[in-house]
Amino acid sequence: MKLPLHEYSALTFDCFGTLIDWETGILSVLRPWAKSAGVDASDDALLGAYARAESVQELETPGALYREVLRGVMHRIGDDLGGAVSADDAEALSVSIGEWPVFEDTPAALASLQERAKLIVVSNVDRMSFERAAQKLGVELDGLVTAEDVGAYKPDVRMFRAALEEVARHGVKPQQHLHVAQSMHHDIAPAGGLGIATCWIDRRAGRPGGATPESHGTTRPGWMFTTMRELAESASVSESAANAAQNGPDDDE
Repeated sequence: MKLPLHEYSALTFDCFGTLIDWETGILSVLRPWAKSAGVDASDDALLGAYARAESVQELETPGALYREVLRGVMHRIGDDLGGAVSADDAEALSVSIGEWPVFEDTPAALASLQERAKLIVVSNVDRMSFERAAQKLGVELDGLVTAEDVGAYKPDVRMFRAALEEVARHGVKPQQHLHVAQSMHHDIAPAGGLGIATCWIDRRAGRPGGATPESHGTTRPGWMFTTMRELAESASVSESAANAAQNGPDDDE
């Protein structure tokens, strides 16, 4: 399915899970913790515990900075899986966000998309935590909305109302705005519920589980790809076709 990017002047993105490989980053902390704590848990079990813990922690402490949220998440994971969590363990998860790797296709895809639209990130982080990750994206963003700015965490719709305000600040109409994200729970369902066009990046390629809670919403994305590369390539092809149709056939012989 080709994405008609020529219809959109602003793209908003989830960052962690969509542009940054947060599951690899999370496991880089949880695997050694589980081994030292004597917790026998698979990667899927560790990520599932993370998903449950983060969702509850963000709901209970919406005004906390994300690095503080992660400390609470680590303790909840310990309670969930039956392993002791020290202050050092909690701090290790808190500071790890800056080390989470970028998906290899992200920088080139963003660079290509930025030739056609404004790029804005809408992320469940604080600005200090995001700064370290931003250096890996390969582009200078046109805008940023964080949970720190809003005092709430996705899927709270206040995050997407703030996104709409940021898009409007760039002179872009709501119907020219597309939200791109990996999480149906955090992003696609709430954004779609506000009438924002959405594109799902299914980074797990159909595999269930992961660090994202299951979505119980009924909103479906307008487009779906498994990588940012696919999105950028589809947008490029669609734009070329739109330009050709607009210009009409060549009358020269």
